[in-house]
Amino acid sequence: MVDDQPAKLLTYEAILADLDANLMKARSGREGLELLLKHDVAVVLLDVSMPEINGFEMADMMRQHPRFQQTAILFISAVRMSDVDRIKGYQSGAVDYISVPVVPEVLRAKVAVFAELHQKSRELENLNRELEQRVEQRTRQLQESESLLRERADLLELASEAILVRDPSGVLKYWNAGAEALYGWTREEVLGNNVHQVLETKFPVDASSVESTLMDRGRWDGNLVQQTRDGSEVIVASRQVFKNEAGSILEINRDITAQLKAEDTLRRTERLAAMGRVAGIIAHEINNPLEAITNAFYLLRNHSSLDEEARYYAQLGEDELKRVGHITKQTLGFYRESQHPVDVELAGLIDEVLQLQRRQLQAARIELDRKFLSAGTIRGFPVELRQVFLNLIGNAMQAMPNGGKMRVRIWEQWNQAFGRTDLCISICDTGEGIRRENGKHLFEPFFTTKSSKGTGLGLWISKGIVQKYEGSIHFRSMAFKGGHLTSFRVVLPCANPTVKASARTIHGAGDQLAKVPNTRS
Repeated sequence: MVDDQPAKLLTYEAILADLDANLMKARSGREGLELLLKHDVAVVLLDVSMPEINGFEMADMMRQHPRFQQTAILFISAVRMSDVDRIKGYQSGAVDYISVPVVPEVLRAKVAVFAELHQKSRELENLNRELEQRVEQRTRQLQESESLLRERADLLELASEAILVRDPSGVLKYWNAGAEALYGWTREEVLGNNVHQVLETKFPVDASSVESTLMDRGRWDGNLVQQTRDGSEVIVASRQVFKNEAGSILEINRDITAQLKAEDTLRRTERLAAMGRVAGIIAHEINNPLEAITNAFYLLRNHSSLDEEARYYAQLGEDELKRVGHITKQTLGFYRESQHPVDVELAGLIDEVLQLQRRQLQAARIELDRKFLSAGTIRGFPVELRQVFLNLIGNAMQAMPNGGKMRVRIWEQWNQAFGRTDLCISICDTGEGIRRENGKHLFEPFFTTKSSKGTGLGLWISKGIVQKYEGSIHFRSMAFKGGHLTSFRVVLPCANPTVKASARTIHGAGDQLAKVPNTRS
């Protein structure tokens, strides 16, 4: 516990007194670093604002030391921190932030979790070292007598880890029961074959570099990506030892796929918590000026000097300002548009979205192909649905900075699984496409391919809204000769199935659709 104020240190000590933990206090960053060097520390409670060495500087120093690169750091701040400060803290290695006044239950729970993780990690490391020592000891005994060879083989068969012996070229000599359970192949099927070809091993560095390290140092540790018999990928923590006298390499591989997924889930949880803090800042900083602008638009819309068309555009501006206010409140979870949903005609709603984007479509030289084959309605909230399609259409436009074609379709489709009629909306563009490695992260919060221009929240929020309506959202991105084609499809339950809307195709961003309010097709 590092803080320059003794009273706060006593407070933390009182809060954490019930934990089965050794609590150490430091009055400065320098004193805290000295304690770290003398003890095995699980969690550091670190005050941000301290004289001489502040919290960020101490965290940077810790991360530069090999012993403390994985030590959990909880920043405690009594002042409101900016986004820049928070990002700086996470870059310095912070696991979480705790604001003053401290909630005792929250602080106790977080410290207990990280302390337990630290303890389990130490126990696991000790167990792994013990297993290595036992395996190496049995390997030496193997060369002394045939009876000890059988004893070692029995021990290896009882190990849950995959243990195998190969020569430097990769040819398998031994394959235990743990390897059979992990990878799916029996020893009869793999012995005598090249292990890296069978498992399609992917090394974190060049394979020749791994073999060179084994020959020079006699040992290599690292994570490998391998494939099982059923085609699924596993990530294993591999420890390899070269036995020069026997000319063989001993490998102990432990499956850590589930562990890495759990760590990834923890990181996502932290990102969601960060998003909540960002949402609070947005609501506080934006709502006040929004109210003033909305009032100005109301006065402008009713001004006697405006003609009917100008009043229409003033009304559009006012409606969009209301939508911005709705989004900020909705993000915080403090607001619902109304107590009861209403019937929303998607054809008209999407027309309004296209109307708002008319100028951008013209400027970007985007050709619009629009065909609505259904006038069915959705039971829901218009502002939420408008937000989804404004985001999808805006993304399609941004993917075509040099022009291209955008296709918008609406049609009805019978959903056999749910026994209902669905409305399907597809938005296709001929832009830059979506890379395969980005596809699985596309709907995650804060993930963006737009560098500093994107927040990474649009598709995540859109997916949440669609799922709220018991619908789904999917995408496909294909490369073909001469370009790419990307399509997002939204499926929503239809309130009143009907196929009575006529089809119309609009070519060019300057179509008259943009000049006529509430145009249908």
